[in-house]
Amino acid sequence: MARRDVPLTGVERFFEPDEVIVSKTDLKGRITYANRVFQRVAGYGEEELLGQPHSIVRHPDMPRCVFKLLWDTLGAGQEIFAYVINRARNGDHYWVFAHVTPSYDESGRVIGYHSSRRVPERSAIEKVVPLYRTLLEIEDRQADRKQGMEAAFAAVVALLTEKGIGYDEFVFSL
Repeated sequence: MARRDVPLTGVERFFEPDEVIVSKTDLKGRITYANRVFQRVAGYGEEELLGQPHSIVRHPDMPRCVFKLLWDTLGAGQEIFAYVINRARNGDHYWVFAHVTPSYDESGRVIGYHSSRRVPERSAIEKVVPLYRTLLEIEDRQADRKQGMEAAFAAVVALLTEKGIGYDEFVFSL
C-alpha cells in the first residue's frame, strides 16, 4: 500500500547512469515484476511491491495530468516517454526518465505494461520542475480532482499546440 502517511524528506536519491529501474504491471497497473534496482532505490522489498499499484511510489509533486497522458497513450497501444518524480518508502524522492510500453501476448493482445527508467539529464529536470509546478497549481485551482486533471491536461495540449510539436518531440527537446 502507498506510504502517503510518511512525510517527504526533501532528500533526493540517485542511481547510477548504467542502471535501469524496471517494472512490469498488469492492465490495472498492479506490479507483477520489480527488479533489484527498483527495490533498492524505492526502498521496498519485492514482497512489498508485488501486487501493489504502481502508484505506491507516486510523489505528490507529480501532476495527475501526466499520468492521464501516460494512460491515454498506452491505451492507444503506443509507447510513451516521461520525466517522473517518485517517492521512496521513507519519503525521499528520485527522478527518472521513464519509457513505458504495452506488453503483448502471443495473439497480440495487451496483457500489461513494461517500464524502464533511466537517470534523467539534470538540465531536463530543471525545465520539468517549473512546468510540473504550474500543472499542479492548475489542478489545485479546480473544484474537484477530475476537473483539475482535465484543466491541466488542456494546458499541456495548449502548450504543445503553441509550440507546434507533439508530446514526444517536446519531451526529447528538454
